[in-house]
Amino acid sequence: MSEQLNKFSRTLTQEVTNPAAKAMLYGVGLTKEDMQKAQIGIASTGYEGNTCNMHLNGLSVHVKKGIQENGMVGLIFHTIGVSDGMTNGNDGMSYSLPSRDLIADSIENVVGAQWYDGVIAVVGCDKNMPGAMMAIARLNRPAMLVYGGTIRTGEYKGQKLDIISAFEALGKKFAGTISEEDYEGVIQNAIPGAGACGGMYTANTMASSMEAMGLTLPNSSTYPATHEGKKAECIAIGAAMKQLLEKNICPRDIMTRKAFENAMTVVMALGGSTNAVLHYLAIARAAEVDFTLKDIQDISDRTPLIADLKPSGKYYMEDVLAIGGVPAIMKYLYQQGLLHGDCLTVTGKTIAENLAEAPDLNFDTQKIIFPLSTPLKPTGHLQIMYGNLATEGAVAKITGKEGERFEGTAKVCEREEEVIEYISKGEIKAGHVIVIRNEGPKGGPGMPEMLKPTSAVMGAGLGDKIAMITDGRFSGGTHGFVVGHITPEAYMGGTIGLVKDGDKITIDAVNNVLQLHVSDEELAERRKEWKQPEPPFKKGTLGKYIRNVKSASEGCVTDEA
Repeated sequence: MSEQLNKFSRTLTQEVTNPAAKAMLYGVGLTKEDMQKAQIGIASTGYEGNTCNMHLNGLSVHVKKGIQENGMVGLIFHTIGVSDGMTNGNDGMSYSLPSRDLIADSIENVVGAQWYDGVIAVVGCDKNMPGAMMAIARLNRPAMLVYGGTIRTGEYKGQKLDIISAFEALGKKFAGTISEEDYEGVIQNAIPGAGACGGMYTANTMASSMEAMGLTLPNSSTYPATHEGKKAECIAIGAAMKQLLEKNICPRDIMTRKAFENAMTVVMALGGSTNAVLHYLAIARAAEVDFTLKDIQDISDRTPLIADLKPSGKYYMEDVLAIGGVPAIMKYLYQQGLLHGDCLTVTGKTIAENLAEAPDLNFDTQKIIFPLSTPLKPTGHLQIMYGNLATEGAVAKITGKEGERFEGTAKVCEREEEVIEYISKGEIKAGHVIVIRNEGPKGGPGMPEMLKPTSAVMGAGLGDKIAMITDGRFSGGTHGFVVGHITPEAYMGGTIGLVKDGDKITIDAVNNVLQLHVSDEELAERRKEWKQPEPPFKKGTLGKYIRNVKSASEGCVTDEA
């Protein structure tokens, strides 16, 4: 356990180091009896403008109720959120990844300044979760998270829909394979209400893996946003937080090297988002745990892909509830020797103790999770690639359905908008390797996701005929032969900035090589002609981000010199 309990609020109120603070606490409605209680900050990422987050302020009220019922004071505060789904394909996406670090900074600021004894983060969309995890790792006082839950699927003309359906409908529109009526029908029915994107996209990837890390109550990542179990979970958090305080269990007691391995093992088994690589590198740095791209590759090498979940599979996160939820999947992985059972969790029990109560998977009655004897892919779908195009690494998402090798000619796009333009004009052809550059953490800025172009490619019927590489990111909803996170990025002089139309490129997911077939001599000549672009922003939050952000291979952290 951590050696020292953070009695910050108790020091503040009982020892009266700041009488004005005590007076202000009376002013907000606390009683004399409340002054003797632990104060728990409840960080809500709720806001009305995004279905992922629209219900989180309401869940925070239930969390507060559970805190108060267990003899503590719950104090709700708020942090920002940016909708990845709404910002994809436009300039707003530059703010998405930076929001992760702003969330971490803001939670750290409030909890540190207000001297709260503990913190509970209520999170929903993609960057909420890693941001909150980074914050609690920095603060290292009793903490836990609650996931707002996945969205239910939409429906139109008998077809299940989600957010990716909307993007792929755009590609169908370009290809002329969908009517205007059906296009509008998909758009209007894809998102039926509250909850995060419904497949094994980034939100559900991070939720499942943070449960595997032991930072949430069991089933937090399984209950849909509108499920009655979500309210019950929020109220139950009060008793769990009281126990964390009594036993002095702090985040770094939970966020050990083994816990990071458990988290990434679940990501691999479930076919999770490439963004998990970026985020867990950053979270590990916040927790001061040695965890690198090599470690992630090692986990991928030993973990089969066993979940037939969207975007490359058939099923949605809401379907996982019916087969026993994430605990049932974790129990199977533990029984097969793929998870560390001795890791501590926010329940005060170990992973193994928590999973003892979980149901067993039935491979005869459910077809969402495959047994290890017949996996969808014998190793993980996330592969760390190197080569002259990615001397510091890149992340590929290869489920096996795309094949494991692609060789083609470059079609260079200086920004993602050019991809949409070329698709609409029919200029993207079979055999192309679409190269999207100047979309890295500094050059983007903010390392935008390439969901709109990949979905448009799928909708246009080119998904199995082309590949795509970028120094930007991919959404958890992306599928196809794609490689992102290429480092060094174009803005920093990476080789991706030197590629020309027609250059031959090989993507080898067996040997994990990303190679541009241009001689070293020719690349040297091209490098002489290259000039670093002017920074796209010099002031404001994005200007600050450009100056401070580390590369994707270092998790895009912003709090290190």
